[in-house]
Amino acid sequence: MKRTRKKLLRLLSFLMNLTRIRLPVDLDCKHTKVEDGNLKRAREDLQNRVDILRKQSESFDDKGPIIDAVVWHDGEVWRVAVDTQSLEDDPDCGKLANFEPLTNYRIERKFGVFSKLDACTFVVNVYDEGKILSIVTDSSPHATHVAGIATAFHPKESLLNGVAPGAQLISCKIGDSRLGSMETGTGLTRALIAAVEHKCDLINMSYGEPTLLPDYGRFVDLVNEVVNKHRLIFVSSAGNSGPALSTVGAPGGTTSSIIGVGAYVSPAMAAGAHCVVEPPSEGLEYTWSSRGPTADGDLGVCVSAPGGAVAPVPTWTLQRRMLMNGTSMASPSACGGIALLLSAMKAEHIPVSPYSLRKALENTAVHVGGMAEDKLTTGQGLMQVDKAYEYIQKSRNVPCVWYQIKINQSGKSSPTSRGIYLREASACQHCTEWTVQVEPKFHEDASNLEELVPFEECIELHSSEKAVLRAPDYLLLTHNGRSFNIVVDPTNLGDGLHYFELFGVDCKAPWRGPLFRIPITITKPMAVVNRPPLVSFSRMPFQPGHIERRFIEVPLGASWVEAMIQISGFDTTRRFFVDAVQICPLQRPKKWESVVTFSSAGTKRFAFPVVGGRTMELAIAQFWSSGIGSHETTNVEFEVVFHGIDINRGEVLLDGSEAPTRIDAEALLASEKLVPAALLNKIRTPYRPIESKLSALATNRDKLPSGEQILALTLIYKFKLEDAAEIKPQIPLLNNRIYDTKFESQFYMISDTNKRIYAIGDVYPKSSKLPKGEYNLQLYLRHDNVQYLEKLKQLVLFIDRKLEEKDVIRLSFFSQPDGPVTGSGSFKSSVLVPGIKEAIYLGPPSKDKLPKNSPQGSVLLGAISYGKLSCGGQEGGKNPQKNPVSYQLSYIVPPNKLDEDKGKGSSSTGTKTVSERLEEEVRDVKIKIFSTLKQDSDEERLEWKKFASSLKSEYPKYTPLLAKVLEGLLCQSNVADKIRHDEEVIDAANEVIGSIDKDELAKAFSLKTDPEDEEAEKFKKKMETTRDQLAEALYQKGLALADIESLEGEKASALASSKDAKDVDKTHDQSQSDSGVQPDFFEENFKELQRWVDVKSSKYGTLLVLRERRSGRLGTALKALNDIIQDDGGPPKKKHYELKLSLLDEIGWSHLATYERQWMHVRFPASLPLF
Repeated sequence: MKRTRKKLLRLLSFLMNLTRIRLPVDLDCKHTKVEDGNLKRAREDLQNRVDILRKQSESFDDKGPIIDAVVWHDGEVWRVAVDTQSLEDDPDCGKLANFEPLTNYRIERKFGVFSKLDACTFVVNVYDEGKILSIVTDSSPHATHVAGIATAFHPKESLLNGVAPGAQLISCKIGDSRLGSMETGTGLTRALIAAVEHKCDLINMSYGEPTLLPDYGRFVDLVNEVVNKHRLIFVSSAGNSGPALSTVGAPGGTTSSIIGVGAYVSPAMAAGAHCVVEPPSEGLEYTWSSRGPTADGDLGVCVSAPGGAVAPVPTWTLQRRMLMNGTSMASPSACGGIALLLSAMKAEHIPVSPYSLRKALENTAVHVGGMAEDKLTTGQGLMQVDKAYEYIQKSRNVPCVWYQIKINQSGKSSPTSRGIYLREASACQHCTEWTVQVEPKFHEDASNLEELVPFEECIELHSSEKAVLRAPDYLLLTHNGRSFNIVVDPTNLGDGLHYFELFGVDCKAPWRGPLFRIPITITKPMAVVNRPPLVSFSRMPFQPGHIERRFIEVPLGASWVEAMIQISGFDTTRRFFVDAVQICPLQRPKKWESVVTFSSAGTKRFAFPVVGGRTMELAIAQFWSSGIGSHETTNVEFEVVFHGIDINRGEVLLDGSEAPTRIDAEALLASEKLVPAALLNKIRTPYRPIESKLSALATNRDKLPSGEQILALTLIYKFKLEDAAEIKPQIPLLNNRIYDTKFESQFYMISDTNKRIYAIGDVYPKSSKLPKGEYNLQLYLRHDNVQYLEKLKQLVLFIDRKLEEKDVIRLSFFSQPDGPVTGSGSFKSSVLVPGIKEAIYLGPPSKDKLPKNSPQGSVLLGAISYGKLSCGGQEGGKNPQKNPVSYQLSYIVPPNKLDEDKGKGSSSTGTKTVSERLEEEVRDVKIKIFSTLKQDSDEERLEWKKFASSLKSEYPKYTPLLAKVLEGLLCQSNVADKIRHDEEVIDAANEVIGSIDKDELAKAFSLKTDPEDEEAEKFKKKMETTRDQLAEALYQKGLALADIESLEGEKASALASSKDAKDVDKTHDQSQSDSGVQPDFFEENFKELQRWVDVKSSKYGTLLVLRERRSGRLGTALKALNDIIQDDGGPPKKKHYELKLSLLDEIGWSHLATYERQWMHVRFPASLPLF
């Protein structure tokens, strides 16, 4: 649609261009020598018009159409009508009068279509008694595809139906289109509220993120309430970050109350949906499907379901269906199957419980793969709806119980986990004892007497491998729970992955299967004993879908890896996933990944950072469909070499002093080349909010199921950019956490003084390029706990500003502590020998290299690195961020140096008496107070005029005072008589002009001054100030003269159209004949201004535009105005664009005027958008 609009504008400009081009040509034919000044200016004006049209067509930028919406109440419901005529290519389509009014979608389930060109459907919702209109449309085809898998209904083509075609949907949009469909805390919470409000049975959520802490956070707390209290069944995708272990995402793979689903591909799916040459012989998990366990040992994946489908997509994609795959598709497939089970349970009056239904799914799933550790990939297996239904029927009288597992290592109260995960080498070298607490959890509405008191189960405990896992044989479990100890002995296990389970079975009803499972995952790493530390894996055979996992204890002192993969023995193209994962406490899994494709035998190399002393999983997988039509086995050689330079400090902080920072470097593994590099490339400035507002959100969509109203805290920060820059806001407390945070939501908007939005973000702030100017950043936080929000009213926010390449500071290293001062002992590189430390000094940046606008207390940020790749291929190590591993470098900006001239009395001051100096000080204070007076009311304006008259009589001809009087007149608003006000401005400007000796001023600027002569420099600055005051007075006088001329012209036009038009004309003619030729005060004033300043500059250029307009040279006027707008650099000024619109209307370029009027809504919005 944007292409269509662009073509239309270019066509109109082309047609206008054709008519304009003839005029300069005709002018050249009539006047072969255009020497007359007026003719030259006329030709220049016409040429400017042609250039403007051409440039406009080339620089077309479409911010989208303007749509008008009308909201009203028809006595029963709120109605909405939308005018989409601007979207249609047919002028008779999209008219407001022809639009069928919509109401909230849930009421009538009607939707609209923006236009035939875009085929984009939308629905509406009206909130807050008609004050908020929400127009809802897609962020992507993803949700429609997901919904189609679960519930699509095609009565005439049943083969196209979803899994549960009879299910009814409630669509809750959690992805924000402003963030590219990223989910927000606000969207997630409102979706849960809506699900409870509309009494949903089942939730599908095909979204997720990596997490810092599993089964933790505000959203997890709300989900637990929804599941445990309201009995909703929550299904979600496990993630697409495989094939490495511990890659399940939140919330689907990390939350106990959510059924996390992995993605399975069957032979039939491979043949039908993916169109492979030869389907696999048996089903398998997609290569990219995320794997467990979680960081606290839980299995991660609950069950698996088909992870790909050809399903419906929105109309605007211009197709009916498409193939998508991912755990996003597996989740609705499982959800549809669960919907079938729920339908049957309701039909047979079987109590619906997420607890019993999950147990049925897990205990009837078909195991995928032949090894115990395959459960980390597929969960309990591929879900079976028919078997689950039979299980539910059989267990209809069994109590609805969820068995919560809490595990602690004996003797330790924390951390508490949901499974046992022995990953590090130290944990695999001896036996460990663990305390397991099993707590039966009932739904909140369970009866104490009828369900809790009678509950008692005799449970038989089974270990999948008693040589490794020893536990009691039996457990008597009551409602209050029970704890027992188990022993895990990994000492006799070989290197690699091992998975075991301890599960409990009801002695009285063993057919129920495991009531609870305790997963035990052991990844016993191999030690690296070679020096240099090299590990190689030879001749690993691969078939499609095959995964090889190697667990390596990264040697202490290693900080990066250089790896090589070499493959051979194949015919068709092969695609491999290579993942490396490490887990560190209270951090997201550290993952490096690469996808490599080989069309022939070859070698590829990688380098990535590692953490010494932690286990690294190296996962190599041949993509499930790669080489699937070939029967050749691929041979893979993989080599890993560890490198590292051990440093006595991680992040380096320079305190702002002249002293260098000492860094001790040591190679612990093998000889390494020490090639340090450091740079500072951005500046971080802290800000406190200038305003905070805490309020309760009024609508029901922000009221939690518990009845508590959500509160919103809005913080406003103000910052200024002296030049255009790339900035990024940072909130360390809140950033980079969506699910694993106790705060519900965060959202920010950056706007200029015109309320135009330049940047929007949430937990993952992004860099944005902003022009120079003043900005407001509004930060929006939500929670139902007022105490939490009260603590954040003074939340510190950082603005990171990226330095331009010319301002980037590259720091120097020295071998001597005095090197930064003496300039001697520069350090470039050396070879570190194992066991021998070497000290170097990092010098601080030179004070004259600090970027401008770096206030005291701000921090310069950058990176520092110490090594380089052994195989080279880097930019000489100059940029530490491109080296294999780098660390953060910070420099605290010190106080500015004192002004050496401060406190020194000038000779001119010294020659004045005390009384003269006192009189000047009193005068300046009076003027300062005068400049602060307000003029909002008539009384204040009258008081201002009296004070101005008093000061002018007391200090006549004092230019700074007269300039302040003129400034005060210009600040007046709501002026009733504009002509009289303009005349007052002219009088005030004349007073300023009359107070200045222009001959002396001109003489001062004609003489050159000695920069070393302080008195001459001060006199020069004084004259420059006077010149600026004169220019400002002339400029404002010119504007006032032009305004009077315009207003009188409008007045004369109005009178000419009245009944007495003839009399007015006679009077006008008589006055002209009596007075003769009137002097052109505007032109005289303009020429005087031209003597002192560049009238083409953005500061005074408006007067040049008005002059050209008075002369009828509208093309030249428009060009001058465009130059002003382009050169201004700051946020757009509304007066410039209003003047541009009037010029376009006057020229008759209606198509450009329409284009600019649409842009006015973007440049100067009436208000800020809602959060």
